[in-house]
Amino acid sequence: MNWKTITSAIVLCGSAGVAGAVGNLANVTVYDRAQGRTLPVYQYEGRHYVVGKPGNEYQIRVRNRSGVDVLAVMSVDGVNVVSGETANWSQTGYVLGRYQGFDVKGWRKSMERTAAFFFTEHENSYAARSGRPNHVGVIGVAVFRKKPEPEVFIQRDRLSDPRREAPGAGNGAGASAESGAPQTAEKSTSLGTGHGRSEASRVTYTSFERATRHPEEVIAIHYDTYSNLVAMGVIRAPQIARPTPFPGQFVPDPR
Repeated sequence: MNWKTITSAIVLCGSAGVAGAVGNLANVTVYDRAQGRTLPVYQYEGRHYVVGKPGNEYQIRVRNRSGVDVLAVMSVDGVNVVSGETANWSQTGYVLGRYQGFDVKGWRKSMERTAAFFFTEHENSYAARSGRPNHVGVIGVAVFRKKPEPEVFIQRDRLSDPRREAPGAGNGAGASAESGAPQTAEKSTSLGTGHGRSEASRVTYTSFERATRHPEEVIAIHYDTYSNLVAMGVIRAPQIARPTPFPGQFVPDPR
């Protein structure tokens, strides 16, 4: 299917300071639908990580922080979430109006429905099952600003301009016409994203001309199980108290 750029049914998101948000031009968060919370982000060696719990459905929240329309080309496990193609930032994505956002809940199957994202074993992921296992375990968002409309000027009528100083003075400043529409050691990831239940999610087509050939921001959030992130050193495991033979503290006899 030849997908065009699409615009989401816009949903206003929360404040810019959402816990766990990554990005500048756009904010990206991962929301665990089973736990009902935004997953905290861990930073390690220049990367961002979240903990995924196998079996839990999740959604990706993207919020445009700028005053112009943006295009968010999104991938999960190296697969474009709209078209299902092996991801490339030249492909289609979601268009978000200024300061607006959208909850992407799954792989788009039509203009009306998606298949829910859920954390699952690497081999059960949609990418692995479709023969693309090499990039499982990462969410990506490439953000493009919309190309601004050219300014159009109208010549001021000299005869009706009370501010003119002399015949032939200047051509006058016109009113601009505005656009109305808005890694260290190698490690095999054990967690991926599955192709889940069908859900209603209506979108419509729109046009969008990119201001730049390359994205102005690329946001990446890696995910894995808690135990794997601890093993990688991303999360510091809580210290467990160990018994010592000589604690050195006097304790009275029990009564």
